[in-house]
Amino acid sequence: MANSPKTFIDELVSAGRGVLALILGDRKAGSYFNLTLHGLTGSTIAFLAVNALMAYAPALLRGSPHGGVGIGLLTSLALAAIPVALAALVLRQFQRLDGFVPFLVADLWGNSFLSVGMALLLLAGLPFELTVIGLGIVVLIVEINIARLIVTLPPLQIATFVIAQFAGGLVGVMLLAMLLGGPADAPVPA
Repeated sequence: MANSPKTFIDELVSAGRGVLALILGDRKAGSYFNLTLHGLTGSTIAFLAVNALMAYAPALLRGSPHGGVGIGLLTSLALAAIPVALAALVLRQFQRLDGFVPFLVADLWGNSFLSVGMALLLLAGLPFELTVIGLGIVVLIVEINIARLIVTLPPLQIATFVIAQFAGGLVGVMLLAMLLGGPADAPVPA
């Protein structure tokens, strides 16, 4: 567990190192995070701030402060909540709820840093598809390493844990597409 950072900036820097350690598979990754309820508060603040920024960014770039910001924020929060809920259910089945707060701390920090990374890559001009595929691979590595290094699950439980999260994400995307309407609901030009 990380030494308790004195400021949010210290916690942010340490968590950034932790996310990098998770990407690299460093066994000391957990030592960079504050895996307590205090650390959960910091990671939640970072997650909410990044998601609010990501929801407002398109409106600000278009010069219009309105339009879709609330939907964007609710969408990102819902897409994050479903996999977390499934992760909690799986940890409960494994009788490892002691790993839920550490998982959530590392997951929220990872989500925050990777979201910023994706936005920066897209702003730099990388194609959307390439960015999504590349970051999808990084997210998979991070989630496996959170299960392995932070929650310390054995291999079969790691697979179950990660599959449950990705299934939750897929279900979330499908539900949101049904609720918000997708391209199939768009009018066909005459």
